[in-house]
Amino acid sequence: MSVDLVIRGARYALMCDDSGSVMERADIAIDDGRIVGVGEVGVDAHTVIDARGLLVMPGLVNLHTHLAMTLLRGIAEGVDLQGFLERVWAEEARIMNPAGVYAGTRLGALEAVLGGTTTALDMYFHPAEAHRAAVDVGLRHVTGPVFFSFPGPDHLEWDERMMLARDWPQTLQSLGGPYVPPALMPHAAFTVGLEHLAQIADLAREQGALVHTHASENDRENDDTIKATGLRPVPALDAAGLLALAPVLGHGVRLDSHDRDRVAATGTAVAHCPGSNLKLASGAADIVGYREQGIRVGIGTDGCSSSNDLDMFAAMRLAANLARLVRDDPAALSARDVVRAATLEGARAIGLGDRIGTIEPGKEADLIALDLRSPHLVPVHDPYTSVVFSAGRADVCHVLVAGTPVVIDRHPTRVDADDVMAAALRIVDAT
Repeated sequence: MSVDLVIRGARYALMCDDSGSVMERADIAIDDGRIVGVGEVGVDAHTVIDARGLLVMPGLVNLHTHLAMTLLRGIAEGVDLQGFLERVWAEEARIMNPAGVYAGTRLGALEAVLGGTTTALDMYFHPAEAHRAAVDVGLRHVTGPVFFSFPGPDHLEWDERMMLARDWPQTLQSLGGPYVPPALMPHAAFTVGLEHLAQIADLAREQGALVHTHASENDRENDDTIKATGLRPVPALDAAGLLALAPVLGHGVRLDSHDRDRVAATGTAVAHCPGSNLKLASGAADIVGYREQGIRVGIGTDGCSSSNDLDMFAAMRLAANLARLVRDDPAALSARDVVRAATLEGARAIGLGDRIGTIEPGKEADLIALDLRSPHLVPVHDPYTSVVFSAGRADVCHVLVAGTPVVIDRHPTRVDADDVMAAALRIVDAT
């Protein structure tokens, strides 16, 4: 038997399955983009990756980000969410035309894959340009039209947004790339009216589309939503029929007990973004409590204008430590659970749990390898602990998406990094 690729002799392979199993000195055989064998696989391969001294695990799933905002990195410092939005929306109107979104998303996708992220749930304007850019780099990219009830930084009227959304599944298919579901992305319940949210819910049901929106990021957002709709964000989304579709809620920092009950009952997921939430002083989500109530929690970075980078390793470590602080309990959230939140739980939240998120035969080969041969990773007593509390994105040496190597020996294979950075700088310098 011959296969396309074998990862040979991994020091550790983190399955990230329900039992949290770990294999040592493991081979992983990949053919036609899928994992076909794990363990001792006696097969020939067209390509062999020597994984001795490496830890192999599923690629990270960034459950809430705005990739194109790499171009706005560092422009809104020392402000809360509302001050951030005021500054950023002005800059977006100036710089984020289709060319800006393409350049910024390509830069963001490159930063993401080099840091071990293989899938991103990305909310931003001009989704076709964003998706084309991410596919160029090799990222599995879940995106879709963004909705405001007013023209917004992209200057689209409501009817134009709905037209774009109705055509999105066909547009998405034409752009290629690894499989992703279509998605619809109302910005938030305080920027999209209830009638418009209901129209999005109807279209999402018709298309079988994922819904992603911001919700309860801070107290003032809750207050603004009550002023606009008479309801808190979660009840507003529920009244419009969106919560029944099990959307992904970005942030969910300030959910009250009634919100949590309804989120849990509908299978809605929360994308926890600890770096952004801490930097904007939005608050600390009690993700341990959410998980205890049956709420699925994944991990995101948010965009680079609020978190400044797309580092999922930093987000994992912050999530672990913040959960312990919130609960005043050093055992509140295990390293294994944090890694699962950043892999399998994120995949399940976007409807891809049957395709990615674990290392097992039949799954698509979205995999990353970390080089353990560095002082800060010696010794390894528990590999999950090493990933969360010792490793960083600079340790990522190989990345595969759907079985295709997109990073080898820390270098991207699909694009030239210098060209990507130069193109982004040209956009910024020209505006």
